[in-house]
Amino acid sequence: MKKSIKQNILEILLSGLTIAVGIGALAAAFLQRPNYILFTVILLNLCAHILIVTLFLNRRLPREDASNDILIQQSHAQLEMFNEQEKKLNTLHQNLANQTARVAQLEKELSESHEAARARELELCLQLEALSEEQKPQAIDCASLLPPDTDSEETDRTIDIIQVAHEVVEELKEAAGKAKIQIQIASSSQSLMVKASPTRIRILFRNIIDNSIKYMQRAGVLIITISNIGSDIFIVIKDNGNGLSKDETSHIFELNYQGSNRISGNGLGLAQSKAIVDYYGGTIYAKSSPSQGMGIYIQLPAN
Repeated sequence: MKKSIKQNILEILLSGLTIAVGIGALAAAFLQRPNYILFTVILLNLCAHILIVTLFLNRRLPREDASNDILIQQSHAQLEMFNEQEKKLNTLHQNLANQTARVAQLEKELSESHEAARARELELCLQLEALSEEQKPQAIDCASLLPPDTDSEETDRTIDIIQVAHEVVEELKEAAGKAKIQIQIASSSQSLMVKASPTRIRILFRNIIDNSIKYMQRAGVLIITISNIGSDIFIVIKDNGNGLSKDETSHIFELNYQGSNRISGNGLGLAQSKAIVDYYGGTIYAKSSPSQGMGIYIQLPAN
């Protein structure tokens, strides 16, 4: 950085004053005036020191100013970086808040339907108890609907339920494409672990997704949302198909039940899905209305 005009003028004046005092000292010596010689020598030393100090400071200050400018530029760069990080953090907080609100809504819907599902289960049990001895052998044992675990002898292993969902979607991709249905998986986590049989969880997803592909009866979207709250996994499988009435929806998990939109099949898929969820101590229920699609809501303990 260049010196200022005031600094240059000050150096010139001090230099001139020092030269003038030096000439005066020489004149006093030439004229042999001791008092003037002593005075001018002292004054010359003083001017010389002032000039030296001024020259030193004037050459040091520009370097300090340059250092200060570099520090200021670095501070501005850091401030911009902090502002950018703050914006990203605010975006993450907003996304987390939205996801938390969505999960809370799903939890509320599950809680509201929990009592109804339990009441329905109790009603079915009472009906079974009321059967005569001749009728009881014909009754279906729900445990018999549970598919065997063919993966290994260890039925309780930790698996990534999101990975299993992706595998099933890939298996059904061709069938969904023919029906002009897009399947999407949404989750706030890359992976969610649950203790279960991979075979049974795969069948759970496959039965429900395959059911939606068959009964949507129009092109659309099937969205699978997987999240967790505490030690529970929440799964929502929602399509925008034709849907069913509320009365029909309440029976879809019953064995051999086929609604007004029946196409093919024996009504085993959703009943088997319920058997799997029940086996792992979870809850499953459905919500639907005509022209509003079908939603399957599942809660599973993570451990």
